Amino acid sequence: MRSDNIRIHCPVGAYRGGMAESGTITIDGAALAYTDHGGEGPVVFHAHGLSSCSANEQVAGLIDADAMRDAGLRLIAYDARGHGDSSGRPDPADYTWDNLADDLLALADVFSPEAPVHAVGVSMGTATILHALTRRPERFRSVVLGAPPTAWATRAAQAAVYGELAAAIEVDAAAAASMMESMPVPEIFADADRPDPAPAVDPRLLPAVLRGAGASDLPEPRALAAVTLPVLLLAWDTDPGHPVSTTERLAELLPDADAHISRTAADVGTWPGRAAEFFATRG
Repeated sequence: MRSDNIRIHCPVGAYRGGMAESGTITIDGAALAYTDHGGEGPVVFHAHGLSSCSANEQVAGLIDADAMRDAGLRLIAYDARGHGDSSGRPDPADYTWDNLADDLLALADVFSPEAPVHAVGVSMGTATILHALTRRPERFRSVVLGAPPTAWATRAAQAAVYGELAAAIEVDAAAAASMMESMPVPEIFADADRPDPAPAVDPRLLPAVLRGAGASDLPEPRALAAVTLPVLLLAWDTDPGHPVSTTERLAELLPDADAHISRTAADVGTWPGRAAEFFATRG
């Protein structure tokens, strides 16, 4: 269902012969940038991680549009508000995970108003999907949840880090951005030829984005236990910001969940193919 606060701008037009369509959809004051990679089957949304964007995740090998199309799926990757090519406001409330879930649900109503969708997320994108799932489970066929972030008992320490970074950015944005870029790389990626791009967020918005993340947590366990659709959990090891413990707890809570833990960077590279195969077998 399309509400009055949604406006669509599609400069390329319909998907044609392998050319991706890019455009923006304005939702609640933010122009959300998207790329429709085409295909005739069920819609799959890709939701990226905090301070990242869909272009960065494609470079990192976390998006494979060809694999989705080959599986008979229509992939739509979008930039969350304030990230990448999407606009935003300097208001932390805009960037809480439950508010980002509102954006995902609005996009689902635009691109697939008559049928439920699949969704694949990474970190913040995973949290976004989980909040959307607990609110409107009927809008989804199945989901793949990559790199689930800190949650519940492990959330407070991560929230404190975001608060410190936000305060540092307000004092010296350039120095703080450099701090973010130089943060320790998880051991699993230490020897990998993996790009480590600068934050894909306007420095003027970054404090609000970080504070919104810091004020967020995953849905309550009771709400997650009521989600009955198929879920594939994908975690990578050795990352305190995305601890395997979150994945293990989600696997216990979600009634129809399978989990896969990657111990090497090469295995993380299999995630897009795993996601495409998972969706293709679930309609």
